[in-house]
Amino acid sequence: MAIRPAMGLDKNVLNRFDAVIMAIAGSAPAYSLAASTAVLVGAVGLEGPAALLYCGIPMFGIAMAFNYLGRTEANAGASYAWVGRALHPALGYLAGWALLVSATLFMVAGSLPAGSVTLALVNPAWTTHTGLVTAVGSLWFLVMSLLVMMGMRMTAKTQWILSLIEIAILMVFAGLAMAHATRHAVTPFRWAWLSPTHFHGLSGFAAGALVAAFYYWGWDVSANLNEETQNALHTPGLGGIWGVIVVFLLFEVFTLGTNLTLSTAAINANSANVLTALGQAVWPGPGGKLLTLAVMLSTVATLETTLLQVTRSLFAMGRDGTLPPIFARIHPRWRTPWVASLVVTGLALGLFVSSNLIGSVNTVMTDAINAIGLQIAVYYGLAGFAVVFAYRRRLTRSLKDFVLAGLWPFIGGLFMFWVLFQSILSLPLTTLMIGLGALAVGIIPLGIYWSRGRAYFNRTAAETNAVL
Repeated sequence: MAIRPAMGLDKNVLNRFDAVIMAIAGSAPAYSLAASTAVLVGAVGLEGPAALLYCGIPMFGIAMAFNYLGRTEANAGASYAWVGRALHPALGYLAGWALLVSATLFMVAGSLPAGSVTLALVNPAWTTHTGLVTAVGSLWFLVMSLLVMMGMRMTAKTQWILSLIEIAILMVFAGLAMAHATRHAVTPFRWAWLSPTHFHGLSGFAAGALVAAFYYWGWDVSANLNEETQNALHTPGLGGIWGVIVVFLLFEVFTLGTNLTLSTAAINANSANVLTALGQAVWPGPGGKLLTLAVMLSTVATLETTLLQVTRSLFAMGRDGTLPPIFARIHPRWRTPWVASLVVTGLALGLFVSSNLIGSVNTVMTDAINAIGLQIAVYYGLAGFAVVFAYRRRLTRSLKDFVLAGLWPFIGGLFMFWVLFQSILSLPLTTLMIGLGALAVGIIPLGIYWSRGRAYFNRTAAETNAVL
C-alpha cells in the first residue's frame, strides 16, 4: 500500500496569469531561438518559419490534449496520471518516466548556457574557460533549486520577474527586426518560407520537425503545477494553450527576422547565440547585450520550470508508491517536495559538472542530450492518444469536442510518434542507445512496483470509464 504524505502541496497559489507565465518560461523562447536557430537553418535552410508553423499545428493538438485531460483530474503527475488512467497504467508510468529522464538531461544541458551567457555579459573572453563556465552554471542551478524548494509563492514571483523582462526585450527587438528589415534586408522576404511544399521531400520536413519540437517543448509545466493552481481542473490547461500561442508567435517573428537580417554564413558563425548577432545587427552597440540578457533570463527561468516539472512528477509517483515514497515528503513550512528537490539537484549537478570536466563523459552526455527528443515524443504522443480514449463517448455528441478533444490531439499524437520514428532513422547508434535505453530503464521500477500491487496499477477499465 502506498505511503501518503502528511500534507499536500500548497493549494491555490497560482492564478491564470501565473499558469501562462510558467508555460512560456517552460518553452524558453529566447534560449530556444539563440541555441537552435542555426541548427534549424542547417536542417531546412530558410524554411525554418514553415517548419515551426507545421510543427506548431500538431503541438497545439497536444496542448488541447493536456487541457482536456487536465479536466478529468488534478494531479501533479500530469501525463503520468492521465495516460495511466485513460490508456494503461504501464503506458502512464512510461510517460512519467520519459518526462523525468528528458527533463533531468535538459537541466544538465541548460546549466552550461546559463553559465556561458552570464559570463558573456561581463567579459566574452571568459566564456572559453570551461571551469569558470561550469562554476557559474552550477551556481545558477543551485539558486534555482533553492527557490523551487522554498515554496511556490517565491518561485512564482521570481518567474514573473525573469519572464516579463525577457518577453519585453523580445517584443522590442521583434519590432526593431521587422523595421530594420524593411530597409536593410539581407535576403528579401519570400512566401516560400511559409510553404509546406518547399522542403527537400518528406525527409527534409522531418529534419525541420525534429528541431522544431525542441523549440516548443516545456510549456506543459503548467499541467504539473495543477494541484497548486486556482481552479485546478481548467486554469493549467488554458495556461498551456496560451503559452504555446505566445511562443509560437515569438518563434515565427524572430525566425523571419533572422532570415531577413542575417546571412546563412552569419547565422552559422554565431551558432551558439544567434540572437546576440541579430540584436547587434538591428541595434549596434546595446542590441547584442540586451538580447544576451534575454537569453540569460530565459535559460535561468527554464531551469526553474524544469525543476518544477521533475519534482512534481516525482512527488506524484512517490505518493502513488510507484517510486520510493520518500519523494512524496512535503516540507512542513514550504509545502514543497523537498526530498525530490534535493535528489534531483544532486543528480543533475553531478552530471553537469562531470560532463564539462571529463571529456569522455562529455561525449556521452552530448549524445544523451541529443536523444531528449525521443522521450518528448513518447509522453506528448501518448497524451494525444489518451485524450481521444478518455473522451470517446463525447466525441460524437459535440463538434467542438470532436475537433478539440479528438481529431486535433490525435493528429498531434500521430505527429509525435512520426517524429520519434524519424529520430530513430536519423540519429546515430550511440544516441539511440542512450535515448531508448533511458526509456527502457524505466521498465525496471515499473516491474518492481507493479509486482508489489500498488493501487495505481490496479485500475480496471470499468473504474477508468466511471472516473472519466
